[in-house]
Amino acid sequence: MNWPQVELTDVERFRALAAGVPGAAVTERVLPQDPDRVQAMLADLDVFATIQADLVSATLEERDGDRVVVRAKGARGQRARLEGQLRPGWCWLQSRFLITGMAVAAEPGGGTRVALTGGIRVPGRAAIIPIRVRHESNKTLDRLQELLRERGQ
Repeated sequence: MNWPQVELTDVERFRALAAGVPGAAVTERVLPQDPDRVQAMLADLDVFATIQADLVSATLEERDGDRVVVRAKGARGQRARLEGQLRPGWCWLQSRFLITGMAVAAEPGGGTRVALTGGIRVPGRAAIIPIRVRHESNKTLDRLQELLRERGQ
């Protein structure tokens, strides 16, 4: 039997994954920069911490291929041990209390589509409390866009 085959971009995979998380709202923006530049910037955990709301640091503790453990520290002193995948164009991390994710794909006609979601996790479930998710995601995308401009990327 010949089943149809479909190639999905990381952003399309990200939408599908986030659709399975109650409360997750995917926010997307097309940036004029080249996908390789955006991917490189988002793979840098210092940049990750800079653009995320309420984060002051993110430190890689373990890596096995694209599986990672990241120690994050919040602006109010809170700490999280995030586990998940981090590779060029893709990030999905979660702890007991947080879920965060980003995906990057080339946009037909030029530029880069960036998608993200994240928020406070409902204890014991893969769900996000849907308060201010889109607002915070838009602020994160604003910070990313500004950082790309500042660095001439």
